[in-house]
Amino acid sequence: MGRVTETTLFEDPHWPRAGRWPGADVLEASGRVDVGIIGVPTWRTSLSATGAHATPSAVRAAIQRYGAFAPGVALPSVADFKDVDEPDGDGEARVVERVRAVSSVSSLVVAIGGDNALTYGVALGAWGAGGRIADAGLITIDAHHDLRDGVSNGSPVRRLLEEGLDGTQVAQLGIADFANSEFYDRRARDAGIHVVRRDEFEERALGSIVAEALGVAGAPGGPIHVDVDLDVCDRAVAPACPASIPGGLSAHQLRRTVRLLARDPRVTSLDIAEVDATRDAADGRTVRLAALVALEAIAGFAER
Repeated sequence: MGRVTETTLFEDPHWPRAGRWPGADVLEASGRVDVGIIGVPTWRTSLSATGAHATPSAVRAAIQRYGAFAPGVALPSVADFKDVDEPDGDGEARVVERVRAVSSVSSLVVAIGGDNALTYGVALGAWGAGGRIADAGLITIDAHHDLRDGVSNGSPVRRLLEEGLDGTQVAQLGIADFANSEFYDRRARDAGIHVVRRDEFEERALGSIVAEALGVAGAPGGPIHVDVDLDVCDRAVAPACPASIPGGLSAHQLRRTVRLLARDPRVTSLDIAEVDATRDAADGRTVRLAALVALEAIAGFAER
């Protein structure tokens, strides 16, 4: 079982590090922040053994290994709202409440999981009260449909559909062969879900795929939640995802897709899911990729 070896980070006053964001208490003066970070360490209902509850803190540490500079991008204000305590089971209500509160004071919520069960509560919290789910859209970047029965990391999309999300306003990107079943593939088609399979990422321009997905999920005008399941990636770059397979998306394809999606103002929330930080490679490559996904979302927001 590999773990990231923690070392003291070299400090250079001319090379500011990312991730050293203030806590939510700084909002007392300004009232708002551009991007709100929140940890949602779901793990108890995972279909496979996972230590995903350790991931939010690992990703926060990994973000600080990167610089706060991206050419041509003025990074927005960011605040960290810490973790939701015990977010599984009855704790889902806390996830909805906490994310709703973060959404009320930020323009983009980035939730760091945790397994994919977090998508249900994060999306509902970000979409808010007052029947906004009728106008909401969902984009998943995932090898799997997540339409299983029951309550688990394999069921958040089905559960959101049952809450009233219109299937014709759902786009699923990166769906992989040999990672789903005919039953759930048919369930996706019957719900009207727009599916872009993994091979299309080799055959089409990323900009075209993203524009199409935004057109589907954003048809009623938003808000759009983006679920980023890192098991969509090739297992070589995401070994800490229990269900990642050889031949998935490249790290670049995932990072670029997230940046392009986050540029759209209808995208008001995004989650990062399915990384088990306790089972990463010795070089911490999966956690570090998750950290870069968070930074790409922040940079995409800045490019709006």
